[in-house]
Amino acid sequence: MSKPVILTGLRANNDLHLGNYLGALLPIVEMQKKHAGEFQINLFVPDLHSFTTPIDHSKLYEQSLNNIRLFIAAGLNIKDENTFVYRQSFIPAHSELTVILNSFTYIGELKRMTQFKEKGEGQQSSVSAGLFDYPVLMAADILLYGAKYVPVGADQTQHVELARDIAERFNNKFGDIFILPEAEKQQIAFTESVDRLRIRDLLHPEKKMSKSDETGKGVIFLNDSPEVATKKIMSATTDSFGEIKYDRKERPGISNLMDILAALTNTPLDSIKQQYEGSTTYGDFKADVAKSVANFLTTFQANLARVDDGQTLYKITQSEKQMNDVANQTLLKVQKVVGLRV
Repeated sequence: MSKPVILTGLRANNDLHLGNYLGALLPIVEMQKKHAGEFQINLFVPDLHSFTTPIDHSKLYEQSLNNIRLFIAAGLNIKDENTFVYRQSFIPAHSELTVILNSFTYIGELKRMTQFKEKGEGQQSSVSAGLFDYPVLMAADILLYGAKYVPVGADQTQHVELARDIAERFNNKFGDIFILPEAEKQQIAFTESVDRLRIRDLLHPEKKMSKSDETGKGVIFLNDSPEVATKKIMSATTDSFGEIKYDRKERPGISNLMDILAALTNTPLDSIKQQYEGSTTYGDFKADVAKSVANFLTTFQANLARVDDGQTLYKITQSEKQMNDVANQTLLKVQKVVGLRV
């Protein structure tokens, strides 16, 4: 690999939503446009990560492929020679390196991982070992390709730092085997250069929009019809202040809708504020947001219908062949120094 690597991915389980589009899909597409000539971009589907929490396993294979279709519908250029699109489970080295790295990772480190503590809270005896070990698999995802940058949300930066710790520990014992990802400060600076919008739940704006929401009433799914999405927007929680004002802390509901409107109409947020702040007609404002969401879904779903599945599968299989070669080279170096190969 002659170019430094950016590694990123998005779990395939459950249907993706507007928050995923604005907070992950679109920023990754923009990152490709900005950096593909300078960096190699590894966009992978972390399908092994998908069942660290409960899912419908009968849908996982198709959801993994659809995950990539969604990126293409969002604008990803799969013809770009510096972009590789692959499924994690189709590169066996991810699993084998995880087993090896487990012996160089401490239980105490994994217990300190915030995501494990939050998702396993109150059920430590029944939570899966896969969820506990999730950060080591993530370390393998990163270290196999010598990824320099791993754009993640704030809840994942701890895992990238653990990958650095594991790699340093391994290198100190066996020599310079792994290329370390950049440290947290550099990762944050790079990630912040990619505009990631955090969309909130429409009914409960104190929490983020989630694809695991059981009712789906506060979530705009990318496969929602424009009519269904319009009803959800018109039922969205705002506030009781009596006039529109942007304030993410005190008025998260109305601010969330303003963020959505600005993003989907490609309008600066300051212009949205200038247009709507001070108005007392919440209904008219919601109608404008609903219209922008409906227009977006109509266009996006049309783009998705035009995705060429044959071309997509060809890109995936070619990428998986190339990434298997890269990953196996790294794995072989590891196997040799730990005594598994000569």
